[in-house]
Amino acid sequence: MRYLVTGGAGFIGSALVKRLISDGHEVVVLDDFSRGQMERLHGVQCDIMCGDIRDPKYLDRAMPGADSVIHLAYLQGTQTFYEEPRQVLDVAVRGMLNVLAGCEKWGVGELLLVSSSEAYQVATMVPTPETVPCSVPDPLNPRYSYGGGKIACELMASAWQRTGVLDRVIIARPHNIFGPDMGREHVIPQFCQRMNELLDQLTLDPIPFPIQGSGQETRSFCYIDDCIDQFAILLEHAQACQLAGTGIYHVGQMEERTIADVAHAIAACYERQIKLQPGTLPQGSPPRRLPDTAKIRKLYSAAGRTWRHTPFEEGLAATVAWYRDHA
Repeated sequence: MRYLVTGGAGFIGSALVKRLISDGHEVVVLDDFSRGQMERLHGVQCDIMCGDIRDPKYLDRAMPGADSVIHLAYLQGTQTFYEEPRQVLDVAVRGMLNVLAGCEKWGVGELLLVSSSEAYQVATMVPTPETVPCSVPDPLNPRYSYGGGKIACELMASAWQRTGVLDRVIIARPHNIFGPDMGREHVIPQFCQRMNELLDQLTLDPIPFPIQGSGQETRSFCYIDDCIDQFAILLEHAQACQLAGTGIYHVGQMEERTIADVAHAIAACYERQIKLQPGTLPQGSPPRRLPDTAKIRKLYSAAGRTWRHTPFEEGLAATVAWYRDHA
Protein backbone atom coordinates (compact mmCIF):
# COMPACT_ATOMS: atom_id res chain seq x y z
CA MET A 1 0.00 0.00 0.00
CA ARG A 2 1.05 3.58 -0.60
CA TYR A 3 -0.20 5.99 2.06
CA LEU A 4 -0.38 9.76 2.11
CA VAL A 5 -0.16 10.98 5.71
CA THR A 6 -1.09 14.62 6.20
CA GLY A 7 0.45 16.08 9.34
CA GLY A 8 2.94 13.24 9.22
CA ALA A 9 5.64 15.16 11.09
CA GLY A 10 3.46 15.64 14.14
CA PHE A 11 3.58 13.61 17.34
CA ILE A 12 1.03 10.98 16.32
CA GLY A 13 1.64 11.30 12.59
CA SER A 14 5.37 10.60 12.75
CA ALA A 15 4.85 7.57 14.99
CA LEU A 16 2.28 6.21 12.56
CA VAL A 17 4.58 6.82 9.58
CA LYS A 18 7.30 4.77 11.26
CA ARG A 19 4.84 1.92 11.89
CA LEU A 20 3.63 1.94 8.29
CA ILE A 21 7.20 1.82 6.99
CA SER A 22 8.08 -1.03 9.35
CA ASP A 23 5.03 -2.93 8.08
CA GLY A 24 6.35 -2.69 4.53
CA HIS A 25 4.24 0.15 3.13
CA GLU A 26 5.27 3.20 1.10
CA VAL A 27 4.54 6.56 2.71
CA VAL A 28 4.33 10.16 1.54
CA VAL A 29 4.25 12.83 4.28
CA LEU A 30 2.65 16.23 3.72
CA ASP A 31 3.27 18.74 6.51
CA ASP A 32 3.76 22.50 6.62
CA PHE A 33 6.15 22.13 9.60
CA SER A 34 4.48 24.95 11.51
CA ARG A 35 4.18 22.46 14.37
CA GLY A 36 5.53 19.23 12.94
CA GLN A 37 9.26 18.63 13.22
CA MET A 38 11.57 17.18 10.60
CA GLU A 39 13.67 15.59 13.36
CA ARG A 40 10.84 13.19 14.12
CA LEU A 41 11.30 11.64 10.67
CA HIS A 42 15.09 11.56 10.71
CA GLY A 43 16.29 8.36 9.08
CA VAL A 44 12.76 7.28 8.06
CA GLN A 45 12.56 6.09 4.45
CA CYS A 46 9.59 8.10 3.22
CA ASP A 47 8.88 10.96 0.82
CA ILE A 48 8.46 14.26 2.66
CA MET A 49 6.74 17.29 1.17
CA CYS A 50 6.44 20.68 2.83
CA GLY A 51 3.11 22.37 2.15
CA ASP A 52 -0.05 23.81 3.68
CA ILE A 53 -3.06 21.49 3.55
CA ARG A 54 -5.18 24.56 2.74
CA ASP A 55 -3.45 24.95 -0.65
CA PRO A 56 -4.68 22.29 -3.10
CA LYS A 57 -1.51 22.44 -5.21
CA TYR A 58 0.38 20.56 -2.50
CA LEU A 59 -2.17 17.75 -2.49
CA ASP A 60 -1.86 17.57 -6.27
CA ARG A 61 1.84 16.88 -5.76
CA ALA A 62 1.48 14.46 -2.84
CA MET A 63 -1.59 12.40 -3.70
CA PRO A 64 -0.92 10.79 -7.12
CA GLY A 65 -0.30 7.08 -6.72
CA ALA A 66 -1.69 6.91 -3.18
CA ASP A 67 -3.96 4.02 -2.25
CA SER A 68 -5.08 5.56 1.02
CA VAL A 69 -5.02 8.90 2.83
CA ILE A 70 -4.55 9.28 6.58
CA HIS A 71 -5.64 12.79 7.49
CA LEU A 72 -4.06 14.18 10.66
CA ALA A 73 -3.20 17.76 9.63
CA TYR A 74 -4.87 20.03 12.19
CA LEU A 75 -4.09 22.72 14.76
CA GLN A 76 -3.69 21.04 18.17
CA GLY A 77 -3.50 22.18 21.77
CA THR A 78 -6.06 23.46 24.25
CA GLN A 79 -4.49 26.91 24.39
CA THR A 80 -4.76 27.11 20.61
CA PHE A 81 -8.52 26.44 20.74
CA TYR A 82 -9.03 29.57 22.80
CA GLU A 83 -6.48 31.86 21.16
CA GLU A 84 -6.73 30.97 17.46
CA PRO A 85 -10.27 29.67 16.75
CA ARG A 86 -10.34 31.13 13.23
CA GLN A 87 -7.10 29.39 12.31
CA VAL A 88 -8.30 26.12 13.85
CA LEU A 89 -11.50 26.15 11.78
CA ASP A 90 -9.74 27.33 8.62
CA VAL A 91 -7.29 24.41 8.74
CA ALA A 92 -10.11 22.01 9.62
CA VAL A 93 -12.63 22.94 6.94
CA ARG A 94 -10.45 24.06 4.03
CA GLY A 95 -7.99 21.28 4.71
CA MET A 96 -10.70 18.63 4.71
CA LEU A 97 -12.33 19.96 1.55
CA ASN A 98 -8.97 19.86 -0.24
CA VAL A 99 -8.28 16.31 0.92
CA LEU A 100 -11.66 15.14 -0.33
CA ALA A 101 -11.28 16.98 -3.63
CA GLY A 102 -7.86 15.39 -4.04
CA CYS A 103 -9.26 11.92 -3.37
CA GLU A 104 -11.91 12.47 -6.05
CA LYS A 105 -9.42 13.88 -8.56
CA TRP A 106 -6.79 11.19 -8.09
CA GLY A 107 -9.09 8.23 -7.49
CA VAL A 108 -8.09 7.50 -3.89
CA GLY A 109 -10.83 5.37 -2.38
CA GLU A 110 -9.78 4.99 1.26
CA LEU A 111 -9.61 7.62 3.99
CA LEU A 112 -8.69 7.29 7.63
CA LEU A 113 -9.83 10.50 9.30
CA VAL A 114 -8.28 11.14 12.69
CA SER A 115 -10.96 12.98 14.65
CA SER A 116 -10.96 13.58 18.42
CA SER A 117 -12.70 12.96 21.71
CA GLU A 118 -13.35 16.73 21.64
CA ALA A 119 -16.21 15.97 19.22
CA TYR A 120 -18.28 14.99 22.28
CA GLN A 121 -17.40 18.04 24.39
CA VAL A 122 -19.26 17.09 27.60
CA ALA A 123 -20.36 13.51 26.90
CA THR A 124 -23.85 12.51 28.00
CA MET A 125 -22.65 9.00 28.94
CA VAL A 126 -19.47 7.81 30.67
CA PRO A 127 -17.91 5.46 29.62
CA THR A 128 -18.69 6.96 26.23
CA PRO A 129 -19.55 4.71 23.26
CA GLU A 130 -19.19 5.91 19.68
CA THR A 131 -22.97 6.34 19.41
CA VAL A 132 -23.14 9.23 21.89
CA PRO A 133 -24.13 12.43 20.02
CA CYS A 134 -21.40 14.89 19.11
CA SER A 135 -22.17 18.48 19.99
CA VAL A 136 -21.18 22.14 19.97
CA PRO A 137 -22.80 23.37 23.21
CA ASP A 138 -21.95 27.04 22.69
CA PRO A 139 -20.83 28.45 19.32
CA LEU A 140 -19.64 31.60 21.13
CA ASN A 141 -17.04 29.63 23.13
CA PRO A 142 -13.80 29.54 21.11
CA ARG A 143 -12.87 26.19 22.69
CA TYR A 144 -15.42 24.49 20.47
CA SER A 145 -13.62 25.59 17.32
CA TYR A 146 -11.55 22.41 17.65
CA GLY A 147 -14.34 19.91 18.31
CA GLY A 148 -16.68 21.70 15.89
CA GLY A 149 -14.05 21.45 13.18
CA LYS A 150 -13.66 17.73 13.83
CA ILE A 151 -17.44 17.23 13.64
CA ALA A 152 -17.51 19.08 10.31
CA CYS A 153 -14.71 16.86 8.99
CA GLU A 154 -16.58 13.73 10.03
CA LEU A 155 -19.75 14.94 8.31
CA MET A 156 -17.89 15.74 5.11
CA ALA A 157 -16.04 12.41 5.02
CA SER A 158 -19.30 10.53 5.50
CA ALA A 159 -21.10 12.57 2.82
CA TRP A 160 -18.32 12.04 0.26
CA GLN A 161 -18.40 8.29 0.98
CA ARG A 162 -22.18 8.13 0.56
CA THR A 163 -21.96 9.83 -2.83
CA GLY A 164 -19.38 7.34 -4.07
CA VAL A 165 -16.22 9.44 -4.04
CA LEU A 166 -14.72 7.23 -1.32
CA ASP A 167 -15.09 3.47 -1.00
CA ARG A 168 -14.05 3.28 2.64
CA VAL A 169 -14.02 5.87 5.42
CA ILE A 170 -12.70 5.03 8.87
CA ILE A 171 -13.09 7.66 11.58
CA ALA A 172 -10.85 7.32 14.63
CA ARG A 173 -11.43 9.36 17.78
CA PRO A 174 -8.25 9.27 19.90
CA HIS A 175 -8.51 9.97 23.64
CA ASN A 176 -5.60 11.76 25.33
CA ILE A 177 -2.63 10.19 23.57
CA PHE A 178 0.68 10.87 25.31
CA GLY A 179 4.36 10.06 25.06
CA PRO A 180 7.80 11.60 24.56
CA ASP A 181 8.04 14.63 22.25
CA MET A 182 4.28 15.22 22.19
CA GLY A 183 4.52 19.00 22.05
CA ARG A 184 3.95 21.55 24.78
CA GLU A 185 0.21 22.25 24.82
CA HIS A 186 -1.22 19.27 26.69
CA VAL A 187 -1.59 18.54 30.37
CA ILE A 188 1.28 16.04 30.80
CA PRO A 189 4.00 18.09 29.04
CA GLN A 190 2.72 21.24 30.74
CA PHE A 191 3.06 19.57 34.14
CA CYS A 192 6.55 18.35 33.20
CA GLN A 193 7.60 21.83 32.15
CA ARG A 194 6.14 23.24 35.35
CA MET A 195 8.15 20.78 37.42
CA ASN A 196 11.32 21.68 35.48
CA GLU A 197 10.78 25.35 36.26
CA LEU A 198 9.83 24.86 39.92
CA LEU A 199 12.81 22.61 40.61
CA ASP A 200 15.07 25.48 39.62
CA GLN A 201 13.34 27.75 42.15
CA LEU A 202 12.40 25.57 45.12
CA THR A 203 14.31 22.95 47.07
CA LEU A 204 11.87 22.07 49.87
CA ASP A 205 8.89 19.71 49.70
CA PRO A 206 6.04 19.93 49.15
CA ILE A 207 6.36 22.18 46.12
CA PRO A 208 3.36 24.48 45.50
CA PHE A 209 1.93 23.28 42.19
CA PRO A 210 -0.77 25.34 40.41
CA ILE A 211 -3.34 23.55 38.25
CA GLN A 212 -6.50 24.43 36.40
CA GLY A 213 -9.70 23.29 38.11
CA SER A 214 -10.01 21.29 41.31
CA GLY A 215 -7.86 18.38 40.19
CA GLN A 216 -10.81 16.00 40.38
CA GLU A 217 -11.47 16.28 36.65
CA THR A 218 -10.64 13.02 34.90
CA ARG A 219 -9.10 11.86 31.65
CA SER A 220 -8.24 8.48 30.15
CA PHE A 221 -4.66 8.43 28.85
CA CYS A 222 -3.29 6.17 26.13
CA TYR A 223 0.42 5.73 25.43
CA ILE A 224 1.53 6.50 21.88
CA ASP A 225 2.65 2.92 21.07
CA ASP A 226 -0.80 1.59 21.99
CA CYS A 227 -2.48 4.29 19.92
CA ILE A 228 -0.43 3.44 16.84
CA ASP A 229 -1.18 -0.26 17.23
CA GLN A 230 -4.89 0.57 17.24
CA PHE A 231 -4.53 2.70 14.12
CA ALA A 232 -2.71 -0.18 12.46
CA ILE A 233 -5.52 -2.63 13.10
CA LEU A 234 -8.06 -0.15 11.75
CA LEU A 235 -6.06 0.10 8.54
CA GLU A 236 -5.47 -3.64 8.29
CA HIS A 237 -9.20 -4.30 8.61
CA ALA A 238 -10.47 -1.23 6.77
CA GLN A 239 -13.00 -3.18 4.72
CA ALA A 240 -14.44 -4.85 7.81
CA CYS A 241 -14.52 -1.51 9.62
CA GLN A 242 -16.49 0.12 6.85
CA LEU A 243 -18.97 -2.75 6.65
CA ALA A 244 -19.36 -2.91 10.44
CA GLY A 245 -21.66 0.10 10.54
CA THR A 246 -20.68 3.63 11.38
CA GLY A 247 -16.98 3.17 10.73
CA ILE A 248 -16.25 5.26 13.84
CA TYR A 249 -13.86 3.86 16.45
CA HIS A 250 -12.45 5.07 19.71
CA VAL A 251 -8.69 4.87 20.10
CA GLY A 252 -7.56 4.82 23.70
CA GLN A 253 -7.63 2.97 27.00
CA MET A 254 -10.40 2.53 29.54
CA GLU A 255 -8.52 3.85 32.55
CA GLU A 256 -9.96 6.96 34.15
CA ARG A 257 -7.71 8.96 36.47
CA THR A 258 -7.93 12.38 38.03
CA ILE A 259 -5.73 15.29 37.00
CA ALA A 260 -4.59 15.45 40.64
CA ASP A 261 -3.34 11.86 40.39
CA VAL A 262 -1.51 12.69 37.17
CA ALA A 263 0.20 15.67 38.79
CA HIS A 264 1.33 13.62 41.79
CA ALA A 265 2.54 10.80 39.52
CA ILE A 266 4.66 13.25 37.53
CA ALA A 267 6.10 14.72 40.73
CA ALA A 268 6.98 11.19 41.86
CA CYS A 269 8.99 10.72 38.65
CA TYR A 270 11.07 13.71 39.82
CA GLU A 271 11.25 12.15 43.31
CA ARG A 272 9.51 15.18 44.75
CA GLN A 273 6.23 15.91 46.51
CA ILE A 274 3.81 18.64 45.54
CA LYS A 275 0.89 20.50 47.07
CA LEU A 276 -1.80 21.26 44.51
CA GLN A 277 -3.06 24.82 44.16
CA PRO A 278 -6.47 24.61 42.42
CA GLY A 279 -7.39 27.31 39.95
CA THR A 280 -10.05 28.32 37.46
CA LEU A 281 -11.11 25.70 34.92
CA PRO A 282 -11.43 27.07 31.36
CA GLN A 283 -15.04 27.42 30.30
CA GLY A 284 -16.24 24.34 28.44
CA SER A 285 -13.59 21.96 29.76
CA PRO A 286 -15.26 18.56 30.30
CA PRO A 287 -15.28 17.21 33.87
CA ARG A 288 -14.79 13.59 32.76
CA ARG A 289 -13.55 11.73 29.72
CA LEU A 290 -13.51 7.95 29.37
CA PRO A 291 -14.00 6.09 26.07
CA ASP A 292 -15.78 2.80 25.71
CA THR A 293 -13.29 0.77 23.64
CA ALA A 294 -15.46 -2.34 23.17
CA LYS A 295 -15.87 -1.75 19.44
CA ILE A 296 -12.18 -1.65 18.53
CA ARG A 297 -11.46 -4.50 20.94
CA LYS A 298 -13.79 -6.66 18.84
CA LEU A 299 -11.52 -6.04 15.84
CA TYR A 300 -8.57 -7.30 17.87
CA SER A 301 -10.50 -10.41 18.84
CA ALA A 302 -11.64 -11.07 15.27
CA ALA A 303 -8.05 -10.74 14.05
CA GLY A 304 -6.69 -13.00 16.80
CA ARG A 305 -4.55 -10.13 18.07
CA THR A 306 -3.71 -9.30 21.68
CA TRP A 307 -4.89 -5.96 22.95
CA ARG A 308 -1.88 -3.76 23.60
CA HIS A 309 -1.76 -1.88 26.89
CA THR A 310 1.27 -0.01 28.18
CA PRO A 311 0.88 0.64 31.93
CA PHE A 312 0.33 4.34 32.58
CA GLU A 313 3.26 4.53 34.99
CA GLU A 314 5.62 3.03 32.42
CA GLY A 315 4.54 5.40 29.66
CA LEU A 316 4.62 8.36 32.02
CA ALA A 317 8.18 7.58 33.16
CA ALA A 318 9.38 7.57 29.55
CA THR A 319 7.52 10.80 28.82
CA VAL A 320 8.80 12.62 31.90
CA ALA A 321 12.35 11.51 31.16
CA TRP A 322 12.12 13.05 27.68
CA TYR A 323 10.84 16.37 28.98
CA ARG A 324 13.52 16.46 31.69
CA ASP A 325 16.17 15.94 29.04
CA HIS A 326 14.62 18.57 26.76
CA ALA A 327 13.75 21.21 29.36
